[in-house]
Amino acid sequence: MIPTVEWKNNKVRMIDQTLLPLKVVYREYSDYHEVISAIKNLVVRGAPAIGVTAAMAVALAAREVKAESAGDLLQKLGPICDEIASARPTAVNLFWAVQRMKAFAERSKGLSVKEIKEGLIREAEAIGEEDIAVNRAMGRYGAEFIRDHDTILTHCNAGSLATACFGTALGVIYTAQEQGKKIKVFADETRPVLQGARLTAWELMQEGIDVTLITDNMAGYFMKKGMIHLVMVGADRIVANGDTANKIGTYSVAVLAKEHGIPFYVAAPASTIDLSLPSGEHIPIEERDPMEVTHIFHKMQIAPEGVKVANPAFDVTPARYITAIITERGAFYPGDVYKIKDPEADMENIRIHPDLKTQGKPE
Repeated sequence: MIPTVEWKNNKVRMIDQTLLPLKVVYREYSDYHEVISAIKNLVVRGAPAIGVTAAMAVALAAREVKAESAGDLLQKLGPICDEIASARPTAVNLFWAVQRMKAFAERSKGLSVKEIKEGLIREAEAIGEEDIAVNRAMGRYGAEFIRDHDTILTHCNAGSLATACFGTALGVIYTAQEQGKKIKVFADETRPVLQGARLTAWELMQEGIDVTLITDNMAGYFMKKGMIHLVMVGADRIVANGDTANKIGTYSVAVLAKEHGIPFYVAAPASTIDLSLPSGEHIPIEERDPMEVTHIFHKMQIAPEGVKVANPAFDVTPARYITAIITERGAFYPGDVYKIKDPEADMENIRIHPDLKTQGKPE
């Protein structure tokens, strides 16, 4: 599996996803401003990977801060954390990770400046290690919904490249492969940045999985022909009612899946669940550079000069289109998603088990 981001020699080291699949290049960052830029410019992307990277950016920033006392360090670190959290608006793991780092620093204020800085590094590394363990657990639960000889459609990239390692939606697929199931994957190209074509197809090929690349507007064609058995995607934010934000185009795939009676699964860690928002209507949607649409990689122009462009990076899939949400705690109906973060909830009573003949809980 591909390690996406890691703390190495007191630097943040990550694979440059803007160069894939033509070049495999790792970048090293010793300044947190550079890490913020890397998040904004999609050198690193994918909600869990952004969260891990943000935590390491906080640790990096703490190393740079000159402080005479713990209180001084915390005071200076506060605005820096806010700056890191503002890198991108939709993926909630970014804010979750920064908040966890701030909370750790606050709990450690009785220690020396050096001890707090060292502790922040360990906390960031722990977030990365936990992400991999969470993905593995998610994979085990999700693989229950994949049968031998299934063909799975996925959109965008929710694999090792979108996490610290292993993946969410693709982690489920990898687990099914490890279980000996013979599976095939159809990967949407995912316009306009082509994460499916550049990243998912490349990553699946690295793992020896049978993958077919299709354009975004071909999904309905293959569903109608009966060639897709289920859809498995990741998520950037899941809100209290089960509505889910993911890469633009996911909503269209969900609607098509519903029309054709195909199960639609979302795989994401519990840290992606944001109970502060009641529904998907409240999720902030990032609007990105028009050149992502008018040009290929900001180089080859493919649209008329001066044309108006809309470029939302994400859309929201209503809970009614989602068969199940798969987390490290099990698979659940979207309407039960708010219970997942309740440590007192009886998971056995709300966890659902594979039933590929239905589209989800009756409304």
